[in-house]
Amino acid sequence: MRKRLRRSQVAAFMAQLPPCLIGIEAGAGAHYWARVLQQSGHEVKLISPQYVKPYVKGNKNDSNDAEAICEAVSRPNMRFVAVKSVEQQDLQMLHRVRERCIKARTALANQIRGLLSEYGIVLPIGIHRLRQALPGLLDAEALTPLGREVFSQLYEQLVALDQQVKSCEQRITVWFKTNPTCQRLAQVEGIGPLTATAFVAAVANPAVFKNGRQVSAWLGLVLRFKNSVMVLGLDVSLTGEAF
Repeated sequence: MRKRLRRSQVAAFMAQLPPCLIGIEAGAGAHYWARVLQQSGHEVKLISPQYVKPYVKGNKNDSNDAEAICEAVSRPNMRFVAVKSVEQQDLQMLHRVRERCIKARTALANQIRGLLSEYGIVLPIGIHRLRQALPGLLDAEALTPLGREVFSQLYEQLVALDQQVKSCEQRITVWFKTNPTCQRLAQVEGIGPLTATAFVAAVANPAVFKNGRQVSAWLGLVLRFKNSVMVLGLDVSLTGEAF
């Protein structure tokens, strides 16, 4: 069957169908639609786009993509993405908002530092030093009245970003203290609230991994040998999608 539906029609149409297997390419909104379709009694499997691409025939369009997903979901050895719960998406949202605020704060601090240097004011490296020194510089003779006004506004923006980061971290800490899985992860040396909650948010269902070695490989923990010494390297954002 080939049928084109509007977004608002999908849930009602799928609810009328008998229970079936549904494949969805993992992307924006995929976890939401997976939960909606599961409530209608369907079995939903999310597939990473990189595993769908080999099955696309001809030019890329909606019909060809749907056919490719249908083909990919039927493969016996296909790897699927576990569907996240609403709570996990809430937690992941906090991490992503915090990450964005930190990037914005860093960019703002660098801009303030660069602008101050144009007035001959050079501050030591470190955002905490900038935060401490900036209020006292607003009355510096090197600054013009307009300069003082602009730097005062930039300082207010910096304080606001600090408050947003702190607010996210407080919410993450509350979630961490009330989640048993996070508490078990925290028993591992070196793992605190941020790492534990990021891991729980990223790994929707640990059962998709056969063993701990697969989890470490998915995270980006790889072994490499350098001068006959085994080294662990980690290069991954735990706040990323669980693909």
